[in-house]
Amino acid sequence: MNALADPFDHTSVLCANAALRNSWFAVARSDEVTDAPRQVTLLGTIAVLYRSPNGEIVAAPDRCPHRESPLSPGWMSADGCLVCPYHGWEFGDGGRCTRVPSASEGVPPPPRAHLATFAVAERYGLVWLCVGRPSTGIPVVPHEDDPAFRRLNTPVDTWQVSATRMTDNFLDITHFPFVHTGTFGISQDTRVPHVELEPLDDGWFGYRYEVRARNESFANAASGQTTDIVERKMSSGFTLPLAVRSTIEYQTGLQHILLLLSTPIDDVTSYFTFVVWRNDDHSVPAEEILAFDLAIGAEDKRMLQRVPGVLPLDQTTLVSVQADKCNVEWRRRLIEFMA
Repeated sequence: MNALADPFDHTSVLCANAALRNSWFAVARSDEVTDAPRQVTLLGTIAVLYRSPNGEIVAAPDRCPHRESPLSPGWMSADGCLVCPYHGWEFGDGGRCTRVPSASEGVPPPPRAHLATFAVAERYGLVWLCVGRPSTGIPVVPHEDDPAFRRLNTPVDTWQVSATRMTDNFLDITHFPFVHTGTFGISQDTRVPHVELEPLDDGWFGYRYEVRARNESFANAASGQTTDIVERKMSSGFTLPLAVRSTIEYQTGLQHILLLLSTPIDDVTSYFTFVVWRNDDHSVPAEEILAFDLAIGAEDKRMLQRVPGVLPLDQTTLVSVQADKCNVEWRRRLIEFMA
């Protein structure tokens, strides 16, 4: 069976794809890349991240050009350069080799001693990495620059799930009454409203809908209300390849915007993090607000880690109904993108 059609086939559907390798993915929080090198993996490529003397993040293969020792177990020198733990070679701004301890005094490092760096950027409190040549932009969330909103970041977690299955899940609302019974799902309310697909804004595509959600005590911080049930106006949308945005607006005018990011470590393992923007008065601590969303994410993680392999992207292997049409459209566009 074709690898795209076999849900239990672990062959490299994602890691080898050039379009994905030319895309941006979130791999760490900005505040995690400090005075110590950090290893991350994106699409099977192992990279080291470090802050150079000028404060910018450098991303490079986690391999010293000298004898291919991993660089991530190294350390930063007194002047802020990454030191290889094997022979002490040092690397600074832009991955340039600045010192070879064994070389004769006054002899510059060989030209090939410099690190072959990857494209890296910081946005929304996250470090974004591209292991190819960037051909897409980082998803646009204008709330980042709106003074009425504050941003809340969450940890970067590792899920034993294919990133495509995660994106498919985050675009879907039909699992709410079954997977999210411990948070906001109403088990008896399984009806899905009729939705129409449409361009949303800022490059996102998806659908708008309204939903009634449980609002038990530990959800009050997120909703800003104390009623048992809250009404939400929502939208769910995607931008290629794997980013999902969910918007929530309560009757009080409170808006809660979530950027859900699934990053393929390899075909069946992923990083997951989400970012929240809220137009609240900052009176509720961030950790109290995020506790509810983190509990929702834990429910998704438990469910998805039961499902092996990559998501079939063709239109015949999976059975879909009208309520799945956003997921079907995302898969159709992703196939075109990857081709």
